[in-house]
Amino acid sequence: MLIPFSAMNAVPYWLMYQEKSPLVHCMTNHVVQNFTANVLLATGGSPAMVPSIEECGDFTTIASALLINVGTITAPTAEAMLASAKVAYETGTPWVLDPVAIGPALYYRTEIVAQLLQYKPTVIRGNVAEIKTLAGEVAQSKGVDSQEDFREAVIYAEQVAREFNTVVAMTGRHDIITDGQKSYEVSIGTKQLTKVTGTGCSLSALVAGLIGASQDVVEAAATACYVVSLAGMRAAEKSEGMGSFAVSYLDELSFINADSLFALAQAEEEKTEVL
Repeated sequence: MLIPFSAMNAVPYWLMYQEKSPLVHCMTNHVVQNFTANVLLATGGSPAMVPSIEECGDFTTIASALLINVGTITAPTAEAMLASAKVAYETGTPWVLDPVAIGPALYYRTEIVAQLLQYKPTVIRGNVAEIKTLAGEVAQSKGVDSQEDFREAVIYAEQVAREFNTVVAMTGRHDIITDGQKSYEVSIGTKQLTKVTGTGCSLSALVAGLIGASQDVVEAAATACYVVSLAGMRAAEKSEGMGSFAVSYLDELSFINADSLFALAQAEEEKTEVL
């Protein structure tokens, strides 16, 4: 059974995130580094990118959370990612795995993700095709975008969460966040989020920030998905094209705080009571 995730659910976790301003070690692809940093800064987090094998492990020990995104993986970055994941596992640092574009067509990254999984990611954030691949199913994708039917894939998200003892945040038309037992659904959002490079990757960084500020992983990950969907929806209402949408999206992220979420929750409750 899917539980709708609402603004009221998000309030305490967003408050903790913004109060703590967690330091997020982002080992992410080079296409999205600037956008990812801006998303964390706009929301109140603290981003850092330390990619070298000589430093990444040491930096992981002082970070609040770690993100590993294999989007533009190379042999040197894979070595560094594995080293940081190992440190996170040994130190109990929460970390997020973003298995970008894994599948039979891209063997190398798929093999590296298999190695990363031994270090027990706290959250796996991916699209439907990526999650189905982790579940051992053959998935269809176009680039990094899934072409799978979203609701039919919920069972695979829950399967992956149970198999790897993790939380899965599977994003798409609706977002599903599950630990294999409790499953939330975020049903707001906009298709325009899929047309700006880095929105998914930066969401993974925001998930890392939220789990770095709270011990309730499912709720924290769902809060990140909810806030991103809310900001995207509001930006779509105000922008005229994709350029203005990208800027408006960062603006809307910066406007969201615990008070504004609480006000939204009250408005939603009053609307429900009227209906």
